[in-house]
Amino acid sequence: MKILQVGKFYPIRGGIEKVMYDLTLGLSAEGVHCDMLCATTEGYRGGVIELNSYGRVIAVKTQWKFSATMIAPAMITRLRRIANEYDMIHIHHPDPMASLALFLSGYKRKVILHWHSDILKQKLLLKLYAPLQRWLIKRADLIVGTTPVYVRESPFLKGMLDKIDYIPIGVEAISADKEQVELLRRKYDGYRLIFSLGRLVEYKGYKYLIEALAKLDDTYRLAIGGIGPLRGELEELVDHLGVRSRVEFLGYVSDEDVPKYFEACDLFCLSSIWKTEAFAIVQIEAMSCGKPVVSTHIKGSGVSWVNADQVSGLVVPAEDADALANAIKKLMDDRELYEQVALGGRRRYKELFTRKKMVDKSLSLYRKLLKS
Repeated sequence: MKILQVGKFYPIRGGIEKVMYDLTLGLSAEGVHCDMLCATTEGYRGGVIELNSYGRVIAVKTQWKFSATMIAPAMITRLRRIANEYDMIHIHHPDPMASLALFLSGYKRKVILHWHSDILKQKLLLKLYAPLQRWLIKRADLIVGTTPVYVRESPFLKGMLDKIDYIPIGVEAISADKEQVELLRRKYDGYRLIFSLGRLVEYKGYKYLIEALAKLDDTYRLAIGGIGPLRGELEELVDHLGVRSRVEFLGYVSDEDVPKYFEACDLFCLSSIWKTEAFAIVQIEAMSCGKPVVSTHIKGSGVSWVNADQVSGLVVPAEDADALANAIKKLMDDRELYEQVALGGRRRYKELFTRKKMVDKSLSLYRKLLKS
């Protein structure tokens, strides 16, 4: 069996490319030939990165960017050249460049379409991409989502239920250096630390999280990791609400430093407000180290399926600062509930969201599809 993952970017930054990379790592570690074809970002020149004897990353150079899409003509030529080496192509959506490369590749074998999310905000991009997206949906032998909710609710996948399944995203459990965690805890000694992580963009709902903090007493501190265009606006909100001493913008947090914040915090909060947030890997990272999650219910999204209410945390209405504040306070004041969802989160992570679970489910679907 030889599998090719086709989709977004290298270096690995976002959720979709992390899933592709982890699948490539996990499958190749099991002795399955699996490669990953993607476009570059951040000025990376591209090339072939050997992961092990069975897996590699093939990163082709991006020429320019249009409407948040990397335009990499080399992906088309590379895929045409190598496509027939593989028994199956596992393509990750949304990525118009990858879809175009598959369309022009002439590939005739099995295709799995991994539907991570609908295209929502980029209206112009969707208008241009719509015919190719319709072709891709029809071309796919199997369509998988990251949760059963998202693929069932997507308006683009109506009438496709006969070829839909799902593969929950899986990650390795968070593990941090104990000394670093202890140093961070000393920094916040005597305070209740809320941690959140993600790009500073509108759909993350940080406005409501900061407003929620302002409704809590002075024992609460909020640390937000991530960069993005709303940094200035959020800083102004912090000053306006008079909580400058209680909110810390961490900026970009490296992969090496992220674990210590998960381990040191009291709870993790996901305040997202749009369906653009389809899954939120950060939730399962928090669960893996036994941190309760407060998240929002977003119609049509899988976020509140991932964080099950009263099981791994609490789920509240989106765009509601009062509800966020009340949920945070409830968890921190009710020790029995806190311990219940902390343990429940660990169990839910182990049952559904480990990398091995993701790899095993993928392998099962691959074998089934290749036999059909």
